[in-house]
Amino acid sequence: MTGSRLTTLIFVGMLLGIVVGYLCSITWPDPQTSKEIAGYIALISDIFLRLIKMIIAPLVFSTLVVGIAHLGDTASVGRVGGKALLWFVGASFCSLMLGLVLVNIMQPGHNLNLPLPDVGAGTGLKAASLSLKEFVTHLVPKSAVEAMANNEILQIVVFSIFFGVALAALGEKGAFLAKGIEGLADVMLKVTGYVMLFAPVAVFAAIAATITTQGIGVLVTYGKFLVEFYIGLGVLWGALMGVGFLLLGGAGIKRLFNLIKEPFVLAFSTASSEAAYPKMLTNLEQFGVPNRITSFVLPMGYSFNLDGSMMYCTFAVMFIAQAYNIPLTWGQQLTMLFLLMVTSKGMAGVPRASLVVISATLTQFNIPEAGLLLIIGIDQFLDMGRSATNVLGNSIATVAVAKWEGQLSTSDQRLDHVGAVAAAE
Repeated sequence: MTGSRLTTLIFVGMLLGIVVGYLCSITWPDPQTSKEIAGYIALISDIFLRLIKMIIAPLVFSTLVVGIAHLGDTASVGRVGGKALLWFVGASFCSLMLGLVLVNIMQPGHNLNLPLPDVGAGTGLKAASLSLKEFVTHLVPKSAVEAMANNEILQIVVFSIFFGVALAALGEKGAFLAKGIEGLADVMLKVTGYVMLFAPVAVFAAIAATITTQGIGVLVTYGKFLVEFYIGLGVLWGALMGVGFLLLGGAGIKRLFNLIKEPFVLAFSTASSEAAYPKMLTNLEQFGVPNRITSFVLPMGYSFNLDGSMMYCTFAVMFIAQAYNIPLTWGQQLTMLFLLMVTSKGMAGVPRASLVVISATLTQFNIPEAGLLLIIGIDQFLDMGRSATNVLGNSIATVAVAKWEGQLSTSDQRLDHVGAVAAAE
């Protein structure tokens, strides 16, 4: 199935999901009944996401190890990793700051005419698990097998870096094993192609299940917050595309966007960045990013470069503070920004991770944690936008590192090289 056809089918699945979800919500208005029906509908999308999770660990491990082995020496690994981390920190800071500025300008929680929840109400989220100490100790896996079984991407990356560096250091002695792992990567990419065939049906089920339980009215009730958050994401998309334009030029950024359009839509419609990872890997290589760069930088980006989630964290915390009429000085807001820079790096692989990070931040500034109940109902729709943004941000980050390394080979450059060789002959 071609990329453009799959993208079209995903869009069709989204629209059908909205229609079917709306019909189910008005046909079975009883909350218990609609929840039960939605559970059966969501079974399809749950299976798809489980299939994605099934391939993520071996795909990340095999492609990252092969990428490091191709980089060759430890100095190259450190250089590329250092450049990637520098980009990730800068992009995260800009996303957080942009969200902070926009939420202060738009004031989505100002004069909110919604019944606020009891300040003492609980949310069921464990905020303490995202402290700096917990993040650092969680960084290194106790067992490589356990990390892969739990799909802990950050831990898989750490193990794969050690494994890849050791494999590269073996030289000829490790060539046979490196060839085998490269074959594993090829197999996993083939499996990915099969799994992606189910994407349109999974998108339909995910949207239909959400609308069935929440009703179409949830989009109207929280319309202002949704619209203003997506305006903020639009500004962030424009900034990311602007950086891409500076790096690649008009034709280059247009070609890149055409290639990542499918994983972008897939992440948006499933509200899962993981669902888009395999397609991003192959499409970025098609753009001209070497496999050794893509397979090294992209998994790191899934832990350290979540631009959409960064913006959402500042947006949501300030929205809740505004809803409760709790003023925060610029000093407090900047402190919050730096706190989020640290705590958010443990997001990867944590269910409802953004909500957990926000919960941890609220308690630091004496903002009622129960304010999360204001946005939990629409988190699925917010997650769609931030997941798609994470795809765009990581794509541009990977291309930027490749260009920084002087290893980006666009189609025009390849044609120029072919023409130069032909002329020389």
